[in-house]
Amino acid sequence: MRLLLDLGNTRIKWLLLDDQDQPVTDGAAAWSEQLDDDLGQPWLALPLPTRIWAASVVDGEREARLEHLTRECFRLKPDWLRTPAAACGITNGYSQPGRLGIDRFLAMIAARADYPGPTVIASIGTALALDAIDADGRHLGGLIAPGPRLMQQSVLGATVQVRLQQQGHLVPVATNTEDGLMSGAWQACIALIERFHGQIERQLGTSVQLRLAGGDAAPLPAWLSLPSVLRVDSVLQGLAIWSASLEAAAAEAAVS
Repeated sequence: MRLLLDLGNTRIKWLLLDDQDQPVTDGAAAWSEQLDDDLGQPWLALPLPTRIWAASVVDGEREARLEHLTRECFRLKPDWLRTPAAACGITNGYSQPGRLGIDRFLAMIAARADYPGPTVIASIGTALALDAIDADGRHLGGLIAPGPRLMQQSVLGATVQVRLQQQGHLVPVATNTEDGLMSGAWQACIALIERFHGQIERQLGTSVQLRLAGGDAAPLPAWLSLPSVLRVDSVLQGLAIWSASLEAAAAEAAVS
């Protein structure tokens, strides 16, 4: 069994796979003072994994906290995957490959596994990350912007009179502050996604699949003006694919 860990800026998501790579159970917990209980209690009830694979966009202190917890629960430390120059059919387009977020690289691996053609991946969470890959799996580059929730927090933190009295709703045109702030943030993300997708289609001269990923992606398909594929857990999917590839390569090397 393999335990997969996705350490994001807001939450830790995890997935336990059996020996046939089928999901056994999964979960998530927010970074908080109660993290040891929020993760430790469900983890202690799990079958013991034989290996733990982890991908992280957080700092070393939080990685160490997770590693301590995996040792306590499973007597195992994670194998930390860092962004490579190439893996699983994806060629990193960054001049300094290690500076590309591992979450973005794993989302591209997942996209490539599901669809062999050119793809734009829009990952919506704390940040909005846009990446494009061509039919050969070559990363063409991307963009980074605030995610819709972070946009709203930025406005509230930098203004005096913009204050919310209730939860806003996503609407085409708002007639109150709450709806205006929420709708403005989400529609800004939607516009950037559509513009980037159109730019990549013009650059490649062919149709390009749009794939939505990340914890805040679910509302977007209904608001986009172009077709899309929703795969919220693309990071864990990519982590499953790459870790399986590494284990298979290690097993083959051991036999030879």
